[in-house]
Amino acid sequence: MDNITTAALAIAALVAAAVFVRWRLLTRRRVLGSPADRATYETLHTASQAAPALRRGLDAESAALALPHVRTLLGQPTVAITDLHDRLAGDARDEVSDVSGLTADALASGTTQASDRAIVAPLSVEGRVVGSIAVVTEEASAGLARATTEVARWMSSQLELAELSESRTALMEAELRALRAQISPHFIYNSLGAIASFVRTDPERARELLLEFADFTRYSFREHGEFTTLAEELRSIERYLVLEKARFGDRLRVVTRVAPEVLSVTLPFLAIQPLVENAVRHGLEAKDGDGTVTVVALDEGVECVITIEDDGVGVEPDTVRDVLSGRTTSASVGLANVDERLRTVYGDEYGIVVETAPGHGTKVTVRLPKFHPGTDAP
Repeated sequence: MDNITTAALAIAALVAAAVFVRWRLLTRRRVLGSPADRATYETLHTASQAAPALRRGLDAESAALALPHVRTLLGQPTVAITDLHDRLAGDARDEVSDVSGLTADALASGTTQASDRAIVAPLSVEGRVVGSIAVVTEEASAGLARATTEVARWMSSQLELAELSESRTALMEAELRALRAQISPHFIYNSLGAIASFVRTDPERARELLLEFADFTRYSFREHGEFTTLAEELRSIERYLVLEKARFGDRLRVVTRVAPEVLSVTLPFLAIQPLVENAVRHGLEAKDGDGTVTVVALDEGVECVITIEDDGVGVEPDTVRDVLSGRTTSASVGLANVDERLRTVYGDEYGIVVETAPGHGTKVTVRLPKFHPGTDAP
């Protein structure tokens, strides 16, 4: 009996020890980190809250949204954010009479200016001063001046990202306009000719084709949104191929294979459709006999892989390299345009890959990340 009691007590002691150790671990986990760690986290968290407003550019609304977080970063209640002409947000200028003079000097010189009670640091984008932050305190110190300068530099980096995003948007819009200008007048003429050929012999077929043509042109020339979903792009491609089949008849075969998981992937508007048009125009139109266009979209983990393949006449690989590098122009609809837009949005690792040779057809592969910030479809 004594042995049993001793064993029971030992087991109870072990259980109690285990419970105590677990409690200590859980308790320590809640307070894990030194004061310096916590201060670093709080600073980064505050900066992350201010960043979205600054990445919209410098205006009254973005300054007002960022200002509370800038005050927290500097640990000062009286802070103002200005542009080149006037105050955008904050009350620092009202507190000390020489803030206006310090601000003018900071904007003119591009360097931090300070007095006994005020510090003004410039905000700049690619070396161009665009505004300033002004801090009023009981007693300006060298440490606060350095902190203000560093916060101004960080804010400037966020404003540079805003300008870069704006430039990228303008570039994308210009490239899209150029691509629309290249949409084949030859295709439009042939489509309308094919529709006209059915008006007397098959009016219902003519009506259906006319609706497909209207939907195709409506999508191709829409004015809103840099991005679309793969599902929308594939619907436009289907309309295009219906119109081409009306012209080619049984000579044109179309094969599609699309994984449902990738239909919602967003991608630059008109990123795939021009590649299909190239396959028909430059791959099959010059080929004797039948031809096949194959469109495949697969789910490959974090990426969507789209291939457009034709069994047409093919082309010299050097010709394709010259087109993609910009060394030569080509009748190809937007091949370099699509490649450039993909690289602009996703990076150089996401341009198009072309496999071709004379007499052996052409295969174009596009890899897209399934999720990418800033690519939401309208």
